[in-house]
Amino acid sequence: MTVWLTIALLTVGTFVIKGAGPAALGRHDLPRWALPVIALLPAVLLSALVAYDTFGGAEGFHVDAKLAGVGAALAAVALRAPMIVVLVAAAAVTALTRLVAA
Repeated sequence: MTVWLTIALLTVGTFVIKGAGPAALGRHDLPRWALPVIALLPAVLLSALVAYDTFGGAEGFHVDAKLAGVGAALAAVALRAPMIVVLVAAAAVTALTRLVAA
């Protein structure tokens, strides 16, 4: 539940910041170097949340079956598989790893 609350708060914060930017700048344009940085912020935030959920937690750094699933997803993306294949591969590898470890 905490992860979903965090995602919801980050979503609201992102919309507030995107709305406040034009209001604060008025008729001024952003510097050219800032535009690519701003465009990458959502991907960076999502990556950070995935990394925290995969490796972190209340007990600190740990490695479990989720890491195998993320690895399978990365391999499928590297092979340019369709998104549904990426998701099914990640879920299947995670489930199989949990089954073997249990």
